[in-house]
Amino acid sequence: MGLSLIISILITFLVIVLVLYLINMLPIDARMRQIARVIVIIIGIISLLKYLAVF
Repeated sequence: MGLSLIISILITFLVIVLVLYLINMLPIDARMRQIARVIVIIIGIISLLKYLAVF
């Protein structure tokens, strides 16, 4: 169970990093890019807390 938890957390972290990278590549306004980054980070933190059984 411990190894699958670590793998799930690593996969979630890698997906968050990939989505943030792809957001930086989008040809959108800097303000919209910042809002998208904040939304992705908040969703990522919530999903990581879910894996750690906080929620």
